[in-house]
Amino acid sequence: MLLTKPHLSNPLLPSAPPSSPTPSSSHAKPLATPTARRGGLRVSATSAAAPAPSAAAAPATAAAGLSRVDVLSEALPFIQRFKGKTVVIKYGGAAMKSPELQASVIRDLVLLSCVGLRPVLVHGGGPEINSWLLRVGVEPQFRDGLRVTDALTMEVVEMVLVGKVNKNLVSLINLAGGTAVGLCGKDARLITARPSPNAAALGFVGEVARVDATVLHPIIASGHIPVIATVAADETGQAYNINADTAAGEIAAAVGAEKLLLLTDVSGILADRNDPGSLVKEIDIAGVRQMVADGKVAGGMIPKVECCVRALAQGVHTASIIDGRVPHSLLLEILTDEGTGTMITG
Repeated sequence: MLLTKPHLSNPLLPSAPPSSPTPSSSHAKPLATPTARRGGLRVSATSAAAPAPSAAAAPATAAAGLSRVDVLSEALPFIQRFKGKTVVIKYGGAAMKSPELQASVIRDLVLLSCVGLRPVLVHGGGPEINSWLLRVGVEPQFRDGLRVTDALTMEVVEMVLVGKVNKNLVSLINLAGGTAVGLCGKDARLITARPSPNAAALGFVGEVARVDATVLHPIIASGHIPVIATVAADETGQAYNINADTAAGEIAAAVGAEKLLLLTDVSGILADRNDPGSLVKEIDIAGVRQMVADGKVAGGMIPKVECCVRALAQGVHTASIIDGRVPHSLLLEILTDEGTGTMITG
C-alpha cells in the first residue's frame, strides 16, 4: 500500500499566533505573575519591577499562551499511545552537523523521555571521523558508500565515536534535563560483530552477528536514555565499524521497540526521485520491495529501507525514514499524524 499526500502545516512547528479571537473577559482567567515577599507582604514581580503590559500586548500574550496549550492538548492522544513504549532513533547526517538542529534533536529527545516514552539513541559521526583522520594525515576513503577502514582508521573511528561524539551527546542530553548513559557495541557484548563479506576491500567494516540487549533493559526501564556508538567487536575481540542504520534496526528488534526512526538528509522515499513533491508518506513492506525492484528506490536509500524491513520482520511495529533537516522532525513524526518522511509498516 502506498500513500502520498502534500505537506501540511503542523501545530508543533513554530508559527505565528492564531488569528482567532481571544476569549472574552468573562471567561478568561488572569495570567499568573511571579511574586516576592517584601516586609511581610506578597508583592507581584510585575508591579514591583516592571510596568504592566500594555492593553495591546495582553491579548497577544494570552493568544500565544492558548496556542501552546492547544498544541499540548492535541498531542495528548499520541503521548497516551506511546507512553511506556521504546523508540529507537538513529541520529546522524545534517541533524548532527548543524548545531541548531542538534540542539533541536536533543531537546525533542528529552521531551519524549519526560512524557513517558523510552527513547534509545544510536549515532554515527562520519564528518567528525573525517576531520580527525585528516588531522593525523589520513585521507578518508569510501567504496560503495562504505568507509574503507584499515587498522589506523579503525583506531581513529573508535576514539572519535566512542570517546568524543558519544560522550558529547551524553553531556548535551544531561544538560537538557535528561539522564543519558553512553555505550558502544563492545559494552556487555551489546553487539557482536562479524566481518563484512567484502572485508578484503573494506577492511574492518563489520556486520551485526547478534545483539544482546540485556544491558539495555534496566537502563531503559529506569528512565535513562541509552546513547550507543556503533563500534563492536567480534568473537576474538577485534574491533569493527558498523553502519549506524543497520545497528539501529537490529537494536530496535532486540529491545522490542514500537518504532524505529532513521534521521536522514533526504525527505524520505520519493515516488519519483526527480520530484521532491512526490514524497511517499506511508508504504508497506510489499510496496517498498516493489519500488526497489522497479528502481524507484536506489543508491544510499536501499540500505536504509533494508534495515527497516529487517526490523519490521523481527517485530518492530513501524519504521520511518524522516528528514532530519526539518526542526522538530522527531516530534512531528511521533506526536502528530503528519510527520516529515516515509513510514514503513509490516
